[in-house]
Formats: sequence, C-alpha cells, structure tokens
Amino acid sequence: MNLLAIETSCDETAAAVLRDGREVLSSVVASQVALHADYGGVVPELAARAHLEVIATTVDAALDALPGGWDDLEAMAVTRGPGLAGCLLVGTCYAQAAAAARRLPVVGVSHLAGHVYSAWLADPSLEPPFLALVVSGGHTDLVLLRDHGDAVHLAATRDDAAGEAFDKVARMLGLAYPGGPSVERAAAAGDPGRFPLPRTHLEGSFSFSGLKTAVRYAVRDLGAAALTGAGTPRDPATLAGLAASFQAAAVDQLVTGLVRAAERTGAERVAVVGGVAANQALRAAVRERLGGAVVIPPMALCTDNAAMVGAAGWQRLMRRGGDPLGFTVDPALDEFA
Repeated sequence: MNLLAIETSCDETAAAVLRDGREVLSSVVASQVALHADYGGVVPELAARAHLEVIATTVDAALDALPGGWDDLEAMAVTRGPGLAGCLLVGTCYAQAAAAARRLPVVGVSHLAGHVYSAWLADPSLEPPFLALVVSGGHTDLVLLRDHGDAVHLAATRDDAAGEAFDKVARMLGLAYPGGPSVERAAAAGDPGRFPLPRTHLEGSFSFSGLKTAVRYAVRDLGAAALTGAGTPRDPATLAGLAASFQAAAVDQLVTGLVRAAERTGAERVAVVGGVAANQALRAAVRERLGGAVVIPPMALCTDNAAMVGAAGWQRLMRRGGDPLGFTVDPALDEFA
C-alpha cells in the first residue's frame, strides 16, 4: 500500500511516500529556519503562511517517487496535533481535500506518535514493547509502547522541554537560532566541567527551568566587563565553557531519567527520538549507558519529517481504518500511538 504523509505542525513543511508503512520511497522537507532566524524562534503566523506557499510543491516532489503520482496512492496520513494551530490547519485541510477529491482514506496522526514510530521506521528489528524518550523543542516525555496502538505515558517535563532550554540558553549566549545545533557547535570547544551547573533528577518527571536559570546567573556573575553590550559572554572560551557545561548537565538529566525508567519497567529495547536526539553528546551518552539496547534514528528522522507521520499513520490505518472527513486539529494532542 502506497501512503502519502503530510507534516505541518511547526516550521517544517514535509511530505513523504511510504510503502506498507516501513519502506520510505521519498521524504521531502521544506525548512523555514532562515525565515524565523531573525526572530530567534518560530513566528506562528509567518510559519502558517509559509506552509501555504510550499505545501503543493512539497507534495508534488514527494509524489515523484511514484510513476503514476496521485493515481498510485492508496491512502493518506496527516499530522493533526500537537503543534501550532494555523500550521496544523494548512496540512489537515490540504490532506482532507485531496483525500476527498481522490476518494482515498485519510487518518489524522499525532506528531508525538510519529516521533515514537521514527525508531520503528529506522530499525527493522524493533517491535513493541519498547521504551521511548521523546525529546524535542516542545516535548520531553518517556513513553512505553506496549503494543501498536497501546502507549503508556510514564513521564513528562514539569516546565521547559529540553529543546526549549537549548534555544533559551543559546539566546543567553548570543548564539544563532536554532539553539540546539548552535549550542552543540559551541560546546565542542569547551570544558564541560568549567561551570558547576545543577542536575535536577526527579522521580517520574523532568525539569530544565532550574538549569536554564543557573546558566543565566552564571552569565550575570561574569561581570559587566566580561559581557558584550547585548549581555552575552565576550570571551569565546568562556562562551564555549558555558555551552559545554549546560549541554553536559542537560544530557545527564535526560540519560539518567531514561536509565531509571528502563530499570523500572524492565524494558529490553529503548528508543531516543525527536529533534534533540540529533545531539551527538546525547547519542553518545545513551549508547554508553545502554549499549546495544538503544535505537536512535538517523538525523533525517529525528527532526520533523513526514516519513515518521506515515509510519504512525499506517499503523493507525491498519488498526482503525480511515477517519471520517472533517476531523479537526488539536494543538494540545497528547497521544503517543
């Protein structure tokens, strides 16, 4: 079965074609990073308008993988939440209109379920049950996928998500948006032990606000002479040390929480997914602590993409069939399978 998937939950317009849920025939992503860089974060109205401008050409590019294009499709899937309402509406309206015109079944999919299924897509040997750490700009969650369609939410962040903390610390240090890659690049030249930053370890949850605040105080305590006019560290070595110290603390919190959950649940397989899973320090630390039990998708499946939405959508379609046309978006959707 050839399935077209569409993802427009935030600032990436993505489309992918999958065969039987696991074979990726195409995956096309139109990025908006340059559009939002001057603002230091995603501007919802600009993001939604950008989706409108490129969604048709992005879908057409994905369909180039099929000789018959639309005629070779048998189903569709689209992200309906969580995310930015205006952005989600672009994708769901486009998908449902196309499904109605082509008389194709369509399913609305959780973006979070897509991240969980990015690991299933990346490793042909991975099947439930497995434990997943979903770590991205808006989410830090631990999920036990007991079976396809059956997920138990074990833990979430009490405040900032890990990716959100990376973005905010990047702004404190005067680094470019998006913050995750910028902090990682700066940290490569720094001493992770230079600044003693806290590790918040909570049973059953995560927290990054204290770590973020500690970085703010560390920058303040450098003194005015050590800061630029914008209040960011002037010395490159100091900046690198702050970035490295923050990254080490954030990674330690994530990995410790994941290891404790694996011990508590007895999970034999573990996945780390989401945009922050592209961070090399996190990938290395997880593999060091968990070894061969861990699955981390390749970079292209960590950041937002439609292939993961297609994998989750295919599973949903197999279990429940298509959704009735007219389903709406849910910006706060809390669903992992």
